[in-house]
Order: sequence, then structure tokens, then C-alpha cells
Amino acid sequence: MKIAVIGLGLIGGSLAKAIKKHTEDIVYGMDISGTTLAAALAQEAIDGTAEAETLKMCDMVIVAAHPNETIEILLEYKDHFKPDAIVIDCCGVKQSIIDAVDKPLAEAGVRFLGCHPMAGREFSGFEYSLDNLFEKASFIMTPTDLTKMSAVKEVNAFAYRIGFAKCVVSTPAEHDEIIAFTSQLAHIVSSAYIKSPTLDKQSGFSAGSFKDLTRVAKLNADMWTTLFLMNKDALTKEITHIIASLTDYRDSIAAGDAQTLHKLLAEGTALKEKSNSSF
Repeated sequence: MKIAVIGLGLIGGSLAKAIKKHTEDIVYGMDISGTTLAAALAQEAIDGTAEAETLKMCDMVIVAAHPNETIEILLEYKDHFKPDAIVIDCCGVKQSIIDAVDKPLAEAGVRFLGCHPMAGREFSGFEYSLDNLFEKASFIMTPTDLTKMSAVKEVNAFAYRIGFAKCVVSTPAEHDEIIAFTSQLAHIVSSAYIKSPTLDKQSGFSAGSFKDLTRVAKLNADMWTTLFLMNKDALTKEITHIIASLTDYRDSIAAGDAQTLHKLLAEGTALKEKSNSSF
């Protein structure tokens, strides 16, 4: 199979490397950075570079770019994709992307499927890409009424083939609602937590819990701003909920109310233990 990866950052670069590691597929790369393309060629993450004409012979095209750029790329190249080719995106929000491209791509005769590889690092760029980034990771697919089920089956098999541990099928709306809690809220909390004035005094006093809670405070502000705003309703709901919960903790501590505080802590422990099988 011939595959084009458009956008060779952390996710696109890691996907290219995983494909080369686990399959015999031919991979072409497209990126705005000549330095990135040179590095991908040197590391044999790709077999060659892709131009618009290259896309016409590719059986699958993976777009791994920021959300707005993803929409622009998919619409710009929609008439360059091979007829009946599978085209997927990798964005962390789905409804906004699908609303913009689902119908135009279907009309162009390609099999588009919105996807979200659930893996990442606190670093960005091809230099941090890994061929094993997706081991133990989930791969989410969000088909619509316009999606051909053959695309879902083929992408499902492809994801397992390159190392993903689990494939999940969801609606775009459900994806965005859940991802607001499992991913986006965590980044918001981490970013807010690290803004304490006590941060400057933490050296020598921090251990695993501090590192865990601050890890994703280092993020790409341009990309995450767009992701948050594209999912503002679901994310605002989650932020409102956690503010209410934190208020309960604050009030019980300020009042010296050991009984309520103990109840709140025990509830959190019970929920974590109940969910241990899934994370």
C-alpha cells in the first residue's frame, strides 16, 4: 500500500515511523519544513517526499496537522486524492473538522474518516517522534452517515497493524464530549496549577505527584487554543464541574470540617478504584 503522511510533526512523524516499522508499505511525506523532510528521509521514516501529484497514487492519506490547517489541507487537496482512497485526519476535536470537510470529500469520491490517535508527548516536532509512540494507545474513529463502512474496517485493521492496542468507534459529538474530560481538562488544570506563586520555591520539595500534574502544562499554545475553542461548550462544562468540586474541598478545609473532607477524599478514592481497569 502507498501512504502519504501530510504533516511530519510528533504525531505524523510517529505514524510514519510506526508504518515503516510494522509494515512493508511505502510512505511519502509532505511538510512545510524542508529540514523536517530531510530528517525524515535520513531516518528512513519516509521513502520519498510527496507533492500534490503524488497523492493521486496513494491508497491512504493521513493528515496530521493543526485543526485549522487540517481543514485547509483537506479542502485544498480534495481533488488530488486517488478515487476511493482512504483519507483520515488526526485532530483532537472531531465535530468541527467533520462539519467542514465530510461532505466535500464524499463528493470528491474519497473515503474520509475522522480519527484521533490517543497518544502524545509534552514535546512537539519530528525530532521527538517515536516508532513506538502508539503502543498501548487507543485509536478513535468517528464515522458519519457519509462514511463508507469499508473505510472503518480497513482503518481499524491498519491501526492494529501499526501497533495501537485498542480501536474505538464513536460519534463526533460523543468524542468531543468525552475528550473534553479525558484530555482537554487535564491540560487546563495542569496549566492553571503551575501558575501558583509557590512554584519558584518547589525545588527540593517536589516528587512524582508534582511531575505528574505539571507534565502537560508544557504544550503548544497555538494548537491547544484552537482545540479548546473548537470544543468550547463541552470543555466549559467540565471546567465548571471541577471548579464546583474544588470549591467543596476548599470550603471543607477552610472550615476545619474533617467529616466532609474525609467523605470527599473517600469518594475520589472509590471512583479511582472503580475505574482502575480502564486507566
